Amino acid sequence: MTAGATGHGSPTRAWDTGDLATAPVREVLGRARELTDPVLRKAVARLPEPVRSMAGYHFGWLDAAGNPAKGDPGKGVRGALVLASAQAMGAPAGHAVGAAAGVELVHNFSLVHDDLMDRDRIRRGRPTVWALYGDAQAVLTGDALLVVAMEVLSGSPRAVQELCDALLALVGGQAADLAFETRDDVTLYESLEMAAGKTAALLAGACALGAHTAGVAPERVSALRRFGHHLGVAFQLVDDVLGIWGDSEVSGKAVGADIRLRKKSLPLVAALGASHPAARRLAELYHGGTGPLDDSQVREATRLVEEAGGRTWAEEEAERRRTKAHDALAAARPEPEGARALASLAELIVHRTH
Repeated sequence: MTAGATGHGSPTRAWDTGDLATAPVREVLGRARELTDPVLRKAVARLPEPVRSMAGYHFGWLDAAGNPAKGDPGKGVRGALVLASAQAMGAPAGHAVGAAAGVELVHNFSLVHDDLMDRDRIRRGRPTVWALYGDAQAVLTGDALLVVAMEVLSGSPRAVQELCDALLALVGGQAADLAFETRDDVTLYESLEMAAGKTAALLAGACALGAHTAGVAPERVSALRRFGHHLGVAFQLVDDVLGIWGDSEVSGKAVGADIRLRKKSLPLVAALGASHPAARRLAELYHGGTGPLDDSQVREATRLVEEAGGRTWAEEEAERRRTKAHDALAAARPEPEGARALASLAELIVHRTH
């Protein structure tokens, strides 16, 4: 599927075979953004006001008053995975621009709704859509992004089906995440299954979409889908670690927010299940009341999670998932240039600081 096949124009330029192979990962992401940005802007331009301006604000293109801005649009990892996967399977990366833009639109739809459900007020260093415009407008903005995502992908029924499968898994993972908030018996297996749906499904779908673009055999598509799955679980593990021990100035998100709200992130669940005195103290603190934890309790819980081994387990599991991702990538028999780009994106995901 090409960008032109979706009715949203052709890419501004094609990627040479060596572009991804020789560029540092930040440049890979930048080139992916360069190719997908025109398609994203054209899709958002179809939205009616005021949803169009709110979507533009979410992407960092506009400020709260609707004036042009240079905000943080996000890393664009999922779109870059689509493009690199296409190249790894032997297709020019530029041929997958429509699919990459569709994945980015779906991802941002999920972020707008996720911020609302989790009551997160800050994303990318700015107020979230719901915090600025209200709950109802955030619902409409997210819905609108999903609609134009499907429109961008409408030229390829196979791409739409791949993304719908990913979205169903994403909904299941998000539903589990919300349900965990009222349970004190969440297991590590359940938490990993939740991460597989909430986060990994879309990364897996992104990699499969790139492979579909190249028209390769089903077993190679499946291998790239497994690559994205393991990479997605690693992504959530790192995200949870950064949510507890990261730097708000770097991440643009409120560090400690999940612990404050007693959420069952992966390091937290691992710590609660450990055979360690700190795990018992953590359970007493975490399950001993209702409502948000105060600042001193957040600091104490953070210390206990690390003491009980939650951070070490999460970091080691992320590395293990990266190894499994590389095994799956090898099974896909990728072209060297695209394989190097995918490996560099995997490195970024596991060792990122925001």
